[in-house]
Amino acid sequence: MSDLEKIKQLRQSTGAGFKDCGSAIDEAKGNLEKAAEILRVKGISKASKKMSRIATEGVVAISGNENKKSVIEINCETDFVAKNDDFINFVKEVSEINDSVNSDLEKLKKNPMKNAKTVDENIVALISKIGEKITIGRAKTFNHEGSKIFNYLHTVVKDNLSKLVVLVSIETKDNSDLLKTFGKQLSMHVAASNPLAIESNNIEKIILDKEISLISEELKNTGKSDDIIKKISVGKINKFKEENALLSQPWVMEPKKKVRDIIKELKINDLTIKDFYRLKIGE
Repeated sequence: MSDLEKIKQLRQSTGAGFKDCGSAIDEAKGNLEKAAEILRVKGISKASKKMSRIATEGVVAISGNENKKSVIEINCETDFVAKNDDFINFVKEVSEINDSVNSDLEKLKKNPMKNAKTVDENIVALISKIGEKITIGRAKTFNHEGSKIFNYLHTVVKDNLSKLVVLVSIETKDNSDLLKTFGKQLSMHVAASNPLAIESNNIEKIILDKEISLISEELKNTGKSDDIIKKISVGKINKFKEENALLSQPWVMEPKKKVRDIIKELKINDLTIKDFYRLKIGE
């Protein structure tokens, strides 16, 4: 086999560049197996250096069905790589694995892929091939008994991959087209309005404390009395809670009505919004 044929074969099996393959074959004195091992070791070294970079681009992938759905975020450094076929194929397979392990990222990383290598090993190989930092970000699985899971994908990159994904879990025995339309629209609403909780009393205390602190700082130098400042603060925090609780937000499709009004109009007596999850790349 000529040196050129060896380089072609090594490139095909490892995905490494022409020069890297040539150097590895020279170092291995023509032994392809040893050359592949050299590239793997060098790839890990290169991958380690690239892991110090910032990866804020990428895609969110969704998988599953009406009763169980999962989302996962895979980050890279540039939008160009986020559209690369090797990256996309990797993300699609990882997304299916993520659904099977219920978004347990430790299990996911150790899980074998179709090529018999683990997800972690494939990340290292992909970093070496593509030349960018690639990381697994956030992940979530909805699997609520008695609930139907709806989703919305915004800025679709390809198929089940996008820049923003919303999952909404609705508990009901109803299975009408009316419910399906509402589920889809509610997912779109969450994408646009980005609520913090379903109801105002579910907003995390740490978020409210930070908002109260900001409001106090804003009013501190107004010259108003403490009593007036206290009243204004209460009004502002109540408004903040109303604007950020899903049920009290203006319905995106009909802003004069609140989300809870739309639910009442559906007349589906056992309907309850169980949970929602909004995942956007870079946020």
